[in-house]
Amino acid sequence: MPTTRARLGRRPSSPSYSSTITTIVFVSLCVLGVWLLTSTSVVPPKSTTRTSTTDSTPSSFTSTIMNAHKTITNTVKPTPVFKDSQGDLPDDALKTGDANRPQDTSEIDKLQTDVASDITKDSGGGGDALNVNVDQSLQSKENVKPEDEKKNVNPVVAENAQGLHGTESVDEQEKQKQLETQTSEESSITHKQEAEQITAATGKTTTGKEKAEEDVSLDSGNDAHGVATDNTKNILSDHEQQKRLEQHQQQEDDQMQQKQKQPEEHTQGVTSKDQIKHDEAPLVKDIKIQNDHKAPVNLTNNTPVLKNENHKTEIIVPKESKESKKAWSTQADQSVNQKERRTVGKNNQDSSIPEQNWQLCKVEALADYIPCLDNEDAIKKLKTTKHYEHRERHCPQEPPTCLVPLPQGYKTPIEWPKSRDKIWYHNVPHTLLAEVKGHQNWVKVSGEFLTFPGGGTQFIHGALHYLDFVQEAVPEIAWGKRTRTVLDVGCGVASFGGYLFERDVLAMSFAPKDEHEAQVQFALERGIPAISAVMGTQRLPFPSGVFDLVHCARCRVPWHEEGGALLLELNRVLRPGGYFAWSATPVYQTLEEDVEIWKEMSSLTVAMCWELITIKKDKLNSAGVAIYHKSDTNECYEQRKQNKPPMCKQDDDPNAAWYVPFNSCMHRVPSKETERGYRWPVEWPERLQTPPYWLNRSQVGIYGKPAPDDFAADLEHWKRLISKVYMKGLGISWSNVRNAMDMRAVYGGFAAALRDLKMWVVNVVNVNAPDTLPIIYERGLFGIYHDWCESFSTYPRTYDLLHADHLFSQLKKRCKIVAVMAEVDRIVRPGGKLIVRDDSATTKEVENLLKSLHWEIRKTISQNQVGILSAQKTFWRPNATAAPT
Repeated sequence: MPTTRARLGRRPSSPSYSSTITTIVFVSLCVLGVWLLTSTSVVPPKSTTRTSTTDSTPSSFTSTIMNAHKTITNTVKPTPVFKDSQGDLPDDALKTGDANRPQDTSEIDKLQTDVASDITKDSGGGGDALNVNVDQSLQSKENVKPEDEKKNVNPVVAENAQGLHGTESVDEQEKQKQLETQTSEESSITHKQEAEQITAATGKTTTGKEKAEEDVSLDSGNDAHGVATDNTKNILSDHEQQKRLEQHQQQEDDQMQQKQKQPEEHTQGVTSKDQIKHDEAPLVKDIKIQNDHKAPVNLTNNTPVLKNENHKTEIIVPKESKESKKAWSTQADQSVNQKERRTVGKNNQDSSIPEQNWQLCKVEALADYIPCLDNEDAIKKLKTTKHYEHRERHCPQEPPTCLVPLPQGYKTPIEWPKSRDKIWYHNVPHTLLAEVKGHQNWVKVSGEFLTFPGGGTQFIHGALHYLDFVQEAVPEIAWGKRTRTVLDVGCGVASFGGYLFERDVLAMSFAPKDEHEAQVQFALERGIPAISAVMGTQRLPFPSGVFDLVHCARCRVPWHEEGGALLLELNRVLRPGGYFAWSATPVYQTLEEDVEIWKEMSSLTVAMCWELITIKKDKLNSAGVAIYHKSDTNECYEQRKQNKPPMCKQDDDPNAAWYVPFNSCMHRVPSKETERGYRWPVEWPERLQTPPYWLNRSQVGIYGKPAPDDFAADLEHWKRLISKVYMKGLGISWSNVRNAMDMRAVYGGFAAALRDLKMWVVNVVNVNAPDTLPIIYERGLFGIYHDWCESFSTYPRTYDLLHADHLFSQLKKRCKIVAVMAEVDRIVRPGGKLIVRDDSATTKEVENLLKSLHWEIRKTISQNQVGILSAQKTFWRPNATAAPT
């Protein structure tokens, strides 16, 4: 009975009262611990203390929890900024706000949904797999409660911090025993140490100033893809990334199940320090948040659009339209004997690139080797060389994969404009031209230099005087206004073309690889456009009616022979209304041979309906020039009494030029206003940005828009991409780029966007691509047809920069990419650059091959399965690794 009264009516004893209060506090703290664990994705504390009611007071519990809360809060660090080899990630590639302050709820939501795709330097798997993997990683965090927002806990930061270490499977019961032996003081110390480790692992953040300095805008391109700077190291394959993510997800699921089975008092237990290892570290390096939202689409023409940082809408130039492939012809279609020429490369895809064992080419030409012009086996089998067949292209059946050696004593070329006047002798160590033509001021040997006084056979006293002389003869030529594109036949060392740059004129010079040795090589070493070619039995690799003027100064071409076959080829490439300037001895000398040639030439040009405008003599150079004007109507053709030379048949395509034999005939002049060649282009420089009049809106452009709109969009695209990415973000010094080539030009937008630089770009239109080369010439640029499954007709070491936009992925379908890379290495100068823009897998293959060639990789950029790569060639050669001065 006393016991009953004591329970019902008496005040409880002090020890019993303390036990009850302690129990209540303990339960409250357990609930608080559960809330802390389930409401944050920050790396959990190393250990926690399980306190009994006999050795702790409410105040000690409060102190322990406060310390734990402070440690967890300190663990949260600003969003890490991943850096590349050149600097911080550009702001517009990954917009995360101020990295030095916590983000509120709207910033977190924006980061997860609207941020641009971060960089992934993949190994060829593309971006889709990475999107899936990252989505799975984000889904594992869906149980984060709204209370996180009150603590300014950034789930992305927490995920990064956790990913720096990874998780190791340990027996759950053993972990709990270890956790139960820890004290609250040890827990607080452990939290502090772990926070310091995570801070060190994530690295320093970027200041506002640093971000401003590295604010390189990365634009989207022809294939509706953007780009972002890449700094990924320790690249994982897609399979490995997927596997690790699946393991990570499975471990998290197992842990959640284990926690649900534990008694409530064990829910304070968290992952121990021993569980945090490096297994997931590559996930942070290799996988960034991808943008799940597709680009909106313009419903009027199915063109994707992109919102920029100012929330303005930009039109993205889309992929090449399938409709355009039906609407546009190709050289492969137009060239009648293309099928007979090239079967190399069918089903030659390189699914994997083995490690290359590069060797030097063992050929007679040594450092001057041009595979398609130095094919000795093919040349020996020729039945005749009467028409210079031995100077034409005879490519090896299997493209070579060897490397061309450097000349002894080779040095970095002299930069333009000094290179126009002198080059290093050892870079082109040939003296025959200096011996034969030195008195005509072509080239002279001066110590360690070869010098070029600017003269030629017909302009000994300099090309500038000669240019004035020609324009004074026919003012309508108007250098740099009406006349913009010129073909210089038998160019010598190309001083004529070299000085035309001062008049804003582009000249494509060509000459054969002949007994004079390296005249084209001299031209290119000087920084003047030129190719190795000959007028033999096949058409020149240009469209019809594209050159404003054709020039021949003592070019030693027998124009009058065989019915004028060679002059008829010039007639094909000369624009209706264009001029032919012929400066040769038959014009002004009276030797018997010269008189006979002039007589035959006069009869031929009259029959071709060429009007002789003037014969003008130059007293200074003791020479003269005859200037002819090509008819721009068909009236003269219709009034001829004899059909000699004959008019071409209707099925003879004047634009077919790839391995097409001469057809000694003349094509009619376009007579409809909608036809190309009906009228002269607008004056330079307006013609650069003006869509050709013959591109009508009913014609589908390469990218699916009406052709004039396609043209304009392409130009704007390249202006943005070059100004925002190429000039700032590729690690290229453009000041020493003079000779450049766009290996896969479309409308010539790349070259047009570089117009203000002191450089020239030869635009290559591939023979299996839509034939857009006439458009390039119409806008005042120049180019050539070519098939990159074969060697290009130029000497080794003649280009400062090559640009390949989605070229290699196309070539892999037809030929071996290893051989193409050997060709790239052949024609680029040591110190020269290569820019590749292609799908990520192909870009990675090219990068691996460049590394095997000991090229220096300057920058790699990758996003949305599109990659950009810039690299620089070194002086390395197999068995000759010492770099010249």
